Amino acid sequence: MPDKKLNINQKTVLQLFDDKGSFFLIPDYQRPYAWTDEECSTLWNDLCTFACPEEDYANFNPDDEYFLGSIVIFRNKDDKFEVIDGQQRLITILLMLRAFYKIISDYIKTSREDTKKLNTALENIGKCIWQTNEFGDPDTAKLKIDSLVAADEDREELISVLRDGSAPRNHKSRYAKNYRFYLDRIKELQDDKWLIYLPIRTLNNCILFPIEAGNQNTALRIFSTLNDRGKPLSDSDIFKVQLYKAFSGLGKRKQFMNQWKELEALCEKIFSPRTGTPLDELFRRYMYYLMAKNNVRDSTILSIRGFYERQDYRLFREESEYTFANLKILANFWNDVYIQNETIFSDRVLKRLFVLNFAPNAVWSYMVSVYFMHHKQQNGTLEEEAFYNFLNKITAFIFGYSITALRVDTLRTPAITENINIVNDLPVTFSSYKFDLEDLKYKIKNYKFSGAKKITRSMLAWRAFQFKGQELLPITSAFDAEHICSQFSDVDGELYESLGNKSFIERKIRDIAKVFDFKDKRKYYLDFLHLKNKGTQIFELRELALTRENFTKQDIIQRNREIVDSFITFLKDNNLIK
Repeated sequence: MPDKKLNINQKTVLQLFDDKGSFFLIPDYQRPYAWTDEECSTLWNDLCTFACPEEDYANFNPDDEYFLGSIVIFRNKDDKFEVIDGQQRLITILLMLRAFYKIISDYIKTSREDTKKLNTALENIGKCIWQTNEFGDPDTAKLKIDSLVAADEDREELISVLRDGSAPRNHKSRYAKNYRFYLDRIKELQDDKWLIYLPIRTLNNCILFPIEAGNQNTALRIFSTLNDRGKPLSDSDIFKVQLYKAFSGLGKRKQFMNQWKELEALCEKIFSPRTGTPLDELFRRYMYYLMAKNNVRDSTILSIRGFYERQDYRLFREESEYTFANLKILANFWNDVYIQNETIFSDRVLKRLFVLNFAPNAVWSYMVSVYFMHHKQQNGTLEEEAFYNFLNKITAFIFGYSITALRVDTLRTPAITENINIVNDLPVTFSSYKFDLEDLKYKIKNYKFSGAKKITRSMLAWRAFQFKGQELLPITSAFDAEHICSQFSDVDGELYESLGNKSFIERKIRDIAKVFDFKDKRKYYLDFLHLKNKGTQIFELRELALTRENFTKQDIIQRNREIVDSFITFLKDNNLIK
């Protein structure tokens, strides 16, 4: 279908829904309805304040308008308005109008006051909710909106509410809850005139801004730039639409939507990205693999939407099944990492992955994703020795680079170079970024390992697993940096904050023991006090607590030297020193 100019017309609520050609369809690739009491209450309070300022009906200016927001739609091949953006607003408005319809209907049966005005309100509300026949009478079997959202298991409750005004307490959907919310608010109105003025002014003076695009692609481009009640649209929402279109063309629409829902749930379990959604993170990790395969060295290409939309989403249009299959494979790999799957990984590999999970940034996960996608065997596993050596190499480099580089964000450049080496079966060497030994020693010595810096916890996690007695720790538990001893009068601030006086420890134990000196901390480390939660699982701390009564200034100095020396040896063993 050729594109055409946008049709943008400001419309009142009544104008938008009353049009006989208006039928709104929430497509199956959309998010489920998600508004809560908070959003519903905000809308209600805003409308009440607007329609009846200071509860003085006489002062209302009939020319005043209240802007409810924009919606993005296009007329599909079935001549229905497919809603690309704005479904939350549209559905909520209809739920509120349906609540007014029910209460006004009940009120008219018992009151003879203002029945003409009430019937007018009822008639106009009905035109918004139901389709009408040639005489303008509503057909309550035919709604003005329908939802096909594949991930929405409560669609029938929406239909029941709008069609019948029925939402018993055992209906737990957002639709039913929000409908009951508006029923309760309307019943609380102290003046019966609210039943006339509030719905009429909502219908006639509240404005929506429908943006009608010529086709789906145009609508999606607009959709990608808009927010829904302050919630940014995610990149993966855009990608879902593109894949949905491709799978629909293959006759596999339902299969795709079911698998997408499963993939989304899996990503929400295993990823906690600093920006974007969990599903965005999966697309980001796969992007680095694609960049490596296509020899893309430009480290400024960091927007996943910008990367995938190149050539009009060719990867999703022409290689939809291959791309989606790879995304599922990659997600399953990271799930195995997350659950620490011992049938897939050896104990030493799991320990390395645990330490990397505390790396100062996410670059390691991009490199591991590239390595897995290229080297995975037919059964989805990796050759253990090679993978273990790779993990050692990137741990040494990323941790060392994070200490010595002026800006940690420049780590992407060497990582992208090595990603390209990976997919070309070349060894990962970081040959252009090896460390000068003297410079390395100087920078480590002068680096301030404060508790606020991520590399501090990274180094302490690495240190914990230098001990053969250290068992694998659960990746789902919370760990932090902890001072081993309290500040002594003969220990200056620099020494007190050094790695020699810090350890990796469970947060729950740190929070209990942090105010104590070492001789008292020992009790918590070893569970002398029979804590509800047992003592620390950090092997080094338990050994210190078993063998020492105190942790002195000299102990700090000695331990700090051991950590620095062993880390430099680690870098040497991985051939990262010039």
